[in-house]
Amino acid sequence: QQIQFLCILSLVRATLCQNLYCMYYSALPLVINTWNFENAANAAWSALQKGGSVLDAVERGCSQCELEQCDGSVGFGGSPDERGETTLDAMLMNGDTMEVGAVADLRRVKNAVGVARAVMEHTEHTFIVGESATIFAENMGFMSEDLSTNKSIAIFSQWLQQNCQPNYRKNVFPDPSKSCGPYKPKAKLWKPKNPKGNFDPSSHDTIGMIAIGKNGQVAAATSTNGATHKIPGRVGDSPVAGAGAYADSTAGGAAATGDGDIMMRFLPSFLAVDLMRNGAQPTVACKMAISRIKKYYPNFFGAIICANTTGGYGAACNKRPGFSQFPFMVVNPQTNQSQLQKVDCF
Repeated sequence: QQIQFLCILSLVRATLCQNLYCMYYSALPLVINTWNFENAANAAWSALQKGGSVLDAVERGCSQCELEQCDGSVGFGGSPDERGETTLDAMLMNGDTMEVGAVADLRRVKNAVGVARAVMEHTEHTFIVGESATIFAENMGFMSEDLSTNKSIAIFSQWLQQNCQPNYRKNVFPDPSKSCGPYKPKAKLWKPKNPKGNFDPSSHDTIGMIAIGKNGQVAAATSTNGATHKIPGRVGDSPVAGAGAYADSTAGGAAATGDGDIMMRFLPSFLAVDLMRNGAQPTVACKMAISRIKKYYPNFFGAIICANTTGGYGAACNKRPGFSQFPFMVVNPQTNQSQLQKVDCF
């Protein structure tokens, strides 16, 4: 009778899910993160196995990426801005309490996601930015140190030698496609016939992570050093709740990666979680969140991961030249170690 019940249950789940990830439908706890950041997933899983909370797990996982400078786009020594400085953005969200801690344009402090948690736990605020975020971090006991490396200095020097190409300026003079600033606004606005498409999938790999506990508790976190050659002070989607990530223990979690200047306008992580709240399976929720952006920006670079409170998960990405598959990491009791998975973009 037990075997018969399990067979019927498997058939029901297969009918309900109708996606590639049904085999993991009810495996909790769960850790899932963007890109092939294996050590980050293992660090988060280890935190859970040692009795840590889901918030501990996502902080530990993102901190691991900060230490390893994952793909040069997380942590110190990567993505120098127009002044050659590396600055950091990060956030955490507690899906039980809906508390958020976030920092952006953080300077001279390596552990951005740790500072974000300090914002959550030691202030009544949600978001602290710029030099004030650094002062706050120092007051909380974080070490101040140079975030530049030989690599980031070389990237910046080469960019200057190439007349500051590429950059994120428009409708200014001198012509930003040919020279460096300082820039002033043009009296007459214009739109280039062929948008520059500054975001390169191979060099912009923000980590977004979701952890779901054995009882359905949800937390999410992100960490990044942003877009290479960004205008100083620019903040993308990563530290913005609902854009870079979102967590709600009544529904699930989501985290996004890609062209944050576009993606943050649509709050894709919030949308995906809300869709799951209303019954959508994770893969479907991810695809719908991407489709909403794609309607307005068909060639944008972006992807999203989603997970619900029963352990179901999925991912989706927008297909564009050079980006046809999106890799992500998963750990749950059935894998018991980080497992690389990929989804075809659409």
